Amino acid sequence: MSAAEFVPDTDDPAELRAAAAHCRGCDLYRNATQTVFGEGPRHAPVVMIGEQPGDREDTAGHPFVGPAGQLLDRALDEVAIDRDAVYLTNAVKHFKFTERGKRRIHQQPNRGEITACAPWLTAELAAVRPHLIICLGAIAAQAVFGPSFRVSRQRGQLLTVDDHRAIATVHPSAVLRAPDREQAYRDFVADLRIAQQAMTSP
Repeated sequence: MSAAEFVPDTDDPAELRAAAAHCRGCDLYRNATQTVFGEGPRHAPVVMIGEQPGDREDTAGHPFVGPAGQLLDRALDEVAIDRDAVYLTNAVKHFKFTERGKRRIHQQPNRGEITACAPWLTAELAAVRPHLIICLGAIAAQAVFGPSFRVSRQRGQLLTVDDHRAIATVHPSAVLRAPDREQAYRDFVADLRIAQQAMTSP
């Protein structure tokens, strides 16, 4: 299964978003409330990629609006990256979860689901053509750099992949779960500072 047959031949993010609402490239659409596609300026200098929508994003239909998104907003403000100038998206566009009572608990997408959704991310990057890609977490980093990439070893390193410059760091939700949240947040901000400097370098 793949999203490829649902991706239109266009470089207009609005047309891509409209088409993604009807994607059946994997089974995740069956239980998710809706597709949560990327949002931001058409030619944003930076694309930030997360893993998948969370519970709050699935309900709202927008990326990074839950607790992790709030932490991301705080960190972006601290390093002087304007969120309104960033195109925000996820490697997987539907929320994968298991129900526990009345709660929906996040489940990590598997390799097949990530691969199935990859044509949407490829189309987004081709449409936006960012100066820099920032990968948030292992799923996003492996979607961009390949399955052998390890955030634990290579976070904060400015790399080139295909025609893009890219950097990986942890997902903000990992900061929220960290035993030492203050240190995890400082490390996250340090990675974003490297990214901010790369945004303005040739």
